[in-house]
Amino acid sequence: MPTDPAVTGPVRSGPVRSGPVRSGGVRSTGFVDLDDVESVRAADPGAMLDAVASAGEQVRQALVACEQSGIADVRDDGRPRAVVVTGMGGSGIAGHVLQAAAGPECPVPVERVRGWTLPAWVGADDLVIAVSSSGKTAETMACTRTALDRGARTVVVAAEGSPLVDLAVERGIPWVPVPPGRPPRANLWALSVPLLVAADALGVVDAEPARLQAVAELLDGLADQCAPTIPCAQNPAKQLATELVGTLPMIWGSSDLAGIAAYRLLCQLAENAKYPAVNGVLPEALHNQVVTFSAPTSSGLPIRLVLLRDTVEQWQVAIAADEAELLAAESGVPVSRLVAVGEHPLERMASLCAIGDFASVYLGLLGGVDPTPIPPIEVLKARLQERAARS
Repeated sequence: MPTDPAVTGPVRSGPVRSGPVRSGGVRSTGFVDLDDVESVRAADPGAMLDAVASAGEQVRQALVACEQSGIADVRDDGRPRAVVVTGMGGSGIAGHVLQAAAGPECPVPVERVRGWTLPAWVGADDLVIAVSSSGKTAETMACTRTALDRGARTVVVAAEGSPLVDLAVERGIPWVPVPPGRPPRANLWALSVPLLVAADALGVVDAEPARLQAVAELLDGLADQCAPTIPCAQNPAKQLATELVGTLPMIWGSSDLAGIAAYRLLCQLAENAKYPAVNGVLPEALHNQVVTFSAPTSSGLPIRLVLLRDTVEQWQVAIAADEAELLAAESGVPVSRLVAVGEHPLERMASLCAIGDFASVYLGLLGGVDPTPIPPIEVLKARLQERAARS
């Protein structure tokens, strides 16, 4: 079982040149030498690297916000039948973090809703946690209203002064503010910690403050390792970014937890790097996606397997992951490997996500795009609002 963080495969430490990029409204930055700190900073005007590096501080700030909000008082009404997290996009990933922390031994189901409708079974016996960094997400607002109408215990995590917080105040339910200034995808821990604190108070997960402080320290250390000032030869995030250039990443997790991190990396590559990828989880991916090894360039881009290895793996899956990596090499499919750090699920989740978050930003810079803007999402939101107003 691997125990040390690593990124394997060919590493290029010099500048990577890319061709012209059609950015769809995202400012083109041209190619960047990742070891030229001044160029990196200039190509990141939205300071996405700084936002990603704030993860540890987000944990500490969120713990203070949770204490002030009294969210742990949800314990007063006893353990719910189920915990349901409703949220979309970069906010909804908080539900994944809660699921990773809960694990298969969790005494109650932890469910996620990424859409307009709560399951019909959700009611007064359940806890619904609504998460929206902006506090304006239409789907999350709809699910929150449904939860309240059904009498479900409800908690809100959203921006102060937003419609979702206004609803929470109106209905007298607990809410935790999300600090402004960062896009949802860079607010992972600010959004996730309130869920963890509430779940810990209910005895659903092990996420006491000391545990979360340890996660914050781990995230601080990883931010130091992946900082722009650390050269590519010693920087795992820069190494992963350079390996992904010109390939189609197929990102597999070797456990349910690592599978969540694989999905997170897929989303971060899409938003920060504007870069396509495929994700999967073992052993399921070995029953379908692995067949693409037989024609690794049929999609037009050569496949690169990005294997996220957990330090807690079912023994059959650990063997399968080893064999999958060997088969990839035999098939001419290059492999990048990230290995989780720590024993607690939250530490392992944090270690896999942190390097991927940094790598997605560096890949965006290598691709000649500003990592921060997300024009297609904004355009779609505006069009949907216009159609809703006309209906």
